[in-house]
Amino acid sequence: MIYFRRRIDEQLLLWKNSRNRKPLLLRGARQIGKSSSIRHFSKEFKYFIEVNFEARKDISALFEQESDVELICERLSIFFSTPVIPGETLIFFDEIQASEAALKSLWFFKENKPGLHIVAAGSLLEFALKEMPSYGVGRVSSMFMYPMSFSEFLSASGKGDWIEAVDNSDFDKPLFEPLHNDLVGFYRTFLLVGGMPASVKAWIETRDFRECINELADIQQTYYDDFSKYGKSISPELLRSTVQSVVAQTGGKFMFSKVSGNHSTDEVKKALSLLTDAGIIKRVRLTAANGLPLGAEVNEKFTKYLYLDSGLLLRILDLDFGGIKVLTEMILAGTEEDLVNKGNLAELTVGWELVKNADFRHRYELYYWENLAKGATAEVDYVMPKNMGVLPIEVKSGTSGKMKSLRMFMQKKNLTTGIRTSLENFGCLVIEDGDTTRFINILPLYAVGRLTK
Repeated sequence: MIYFRRRIDEQLLLWKNSRNRKPLLLRGARQIGKSSSIRHFSKEFKYFIEVNFEARKDISALFEQESDVELICERLSIFFSTPVIPGETLIFFDEIQASEAALKSLWFFKENKPGLHIVAAGSLLEFALKEMPSYGVGRVSSMFMYPMSFSEFLSASGKGDWIEAVDNSDFDKPLFEPLHNDLVGFYRTFLLVGGMPASVKAWIETRDFRECINELADIQQTYYDDFSKYGKSISPELLRSTVQSVVAQTGGKFMFSKVSGNHSTDEVKKALSLLTDAGIIKRVRLTAANGLPLGAEVNEKFTKYLYLDSGLLLRILDLDFGGIKVLTEMILAGTEEDLVNKGNLAELTVGWELVKNADFRHRYELYYWENLAKGATAEVDYVMPKNMGVLPIEVKSGTSGKMKSLRMFMQKKNLTTGIRTSLENFGCLVIEDGDTTRFINILPLYAVGRLTK
């Protein structure tokens, strides 16, 4: 079966060879490739045991009846007819949230059998962990995984040399123009296909968007079906309405009143929190951005939300809002200005590219800035920590426009460097601002991931 190389593969190898290795939780939304990555990783071992606690509920009884990890390993070895040998065997506990006893057992594997490689994952794992607030402190490690990034999409498409070319380019060393144009074309395709592995696989094998649509529709329905598992105190209808509202409000501050069904603000806040825990939306919080950490100056009244994947977002627009023909045409053949400024997909994809290319060992938080003072409207799409300072990122198209918001932010915060990301090639704008020289570096949308690598 075809396997697409993922960035996390290298991190799993580092974990395997670490002296201070702990049992590992691989965390992320459903169907982003967690299980496939672990199965691929299992080839580094002589023996492999996979336990799916949703498919084999009877195995949970073993963990409920026994806390001795030596006995657990002996019985797993007998059950799966596979030796359990530290350093040679990888044990994978999938859908581990279905067994609280198995989840708790990871603590004891670290203490009593530290040489054994244990990886666990689960599509609704975050809900189980919230019920155990001090879970695994010092005894369990985590990595966070997401849909495929644009560079992973290029790799799956056999364009690994393009990734190297992008990495070797810079603001004073733009790409060869024909290659830049090809990358822009692939980026447009990526917006439609998205980064869900099943959709990418369909595209690679068939080059037929209809096949991608079928895969994405199935995934989206799976997410809707999961809503009944989020807890008895929240209705699936509210969760679905909230998802639809997140999609409809992409690129703007989230307004609770726009969620259909006359729900209270507290109800919608709870739905947003659960959807965030499930990994299918990502918040972007307003910060004053006077310095680091950015989270120290957050204004909780203003938050944007990004849906998990551009391909899935298009499916919701198609299924729940009655069609995406105009948007699809704009992605494939529209002008750069239309694609970047009007579709809001570019802003969504920029945010996720920052997240996907960051350190897997922690959740990367997203922030934006807005001038809240009266009489001077300005907003910077993203601000991020970089080189012990604050780096503003504005998603724009073309060379027109004065980038009023970006320049205002840089003046207010006494910054000399900012980023404009667009469908342009690498470049740099030098702006003389009184006695200060400011540099606005132009970063192609397809290269945004390098900012957090």
